[in-house]
Amino acid sequence: MRTRTSMRVAAAVAVGGLALAACGGPVKMGAAATTGQQRISTATLTSEVANLNAAYQANAKKGVKPQRPAAQAPQQVLTWLLTFRIYDELARLHGISVTPTAVHNQLTELSTQAQQQKLTTRTYVSAAGAVPPDLLPQLGRYFAILTAFEVRLDGGTQPAGQAAQQALQNRIAHAQCLAAKNLDITVNPQFGQFDYASYSVIPATSKLAAAASPSPKPSSKPKLAPPC
Repeated sequence: MRTRTSMRVAAAVAVGGLALAACGGPVKMGAAATTGQQRISTATLTSEVANLNAAYQANAKKGVKPQRPAAQAPQQVLTWLLTFRIYDELARLHGISVTPTAVHNQLTELSTQAQQQKLTTRTYVSAAGAVPPDLLPQLGRYFAILTAFEVRLDGGTQPAGQAAQQALQNRIAHAQCLAAKNLDITVNPQFGQFDYASYSVIPATSKLAAAASPSPKPSSKPKLAPPC
């Protein structure tokens, strides 16, 4: 039987469905994004994208290709950087603390997932999830917080039945939304904007381009404001 952690790791890394949020104020100079009074600098984002691209080059020598568009690395990396802050805020709001042992256990589980694919952990997270390998400690903390929060909500027993599982996921998604909303996240339009429908960073809409020629309708309409 797969553990709660292994299922969560597989879903978040391989699929990348991460809950994010974005709100409106101006972005501080030199910032790729801001969360409250703090910022993620463009220098930090540039450095982490370079780290991811270096991993892609190393992976290519092993015959491993990225599962996500390499050209979208800035949006993907910024998504992770903001996700880590959102979960730190969720932990703060709900009084959750995670130990180094809990983080280590999550990284061990992640390593097991990688070994099943005959990959190193660094190759696995970069190729499958577009995670810069030097952010592995933050990734482990993210999983540890999420697991602790799930256990708090369901008492340590995974809900039986699809309806109960969906109800749990809805509660987690609502908490994520509130945490992100509390951070008042703003993204520099140079790097895109947040879409609450897909929980991902998407390119900023060009009003000029939209006026010049209508584009095909997206499969789902973006949600650019917190739905909570």
